[in-house]
Amino acid sequence: MLKGGAVRRATALVTGGALLLTGVALLVLPGPGLLLVLAGLLVLSREFPGVRRYVDPVRDRALRAADDSVSSPLRLAASVLAGAGLLAAGVTWGLRPRLPFGGWATGSGLILSGLVLLGLLLWSLDRAR
Repeated sequence: MLKGGAVRRATALVTGGALLLTGVALLVLPGPGLLLVLAGLLVLSREFPGVRRYVDPVRDRALRAADDSVSSPLRLAASVLAGAGLLAAGVTWGLRPRLPFGGWATGSGLILSGLVLLGLLLWSLDRAR
């Protein structure tokens, strides 16, 4: 059986690894990739000290990207439209199972991405003010 420390390390590895991999995927897919990469690195760095050296450069870049996303009304409008588009696409994919990869499995993923994008957009706006 695993002891408390080993369970904590395993949990950090699974959670941090999932956040990190999801963030890397979202670097090319619609979504807040850098912020999830940062979250994954923060979780991993608590249990794996060697990861700490990557946290500050990624944090700086992620926060700069968050600030850039709300730096102008045009970017803000584009970000809101992207979030709304993800929500609409999620509902469409959920209701139309004949679409490629159709169904609620894909639709819920798109809806979740849209909600995360809009939530992080609100956070970025609050941070910028």
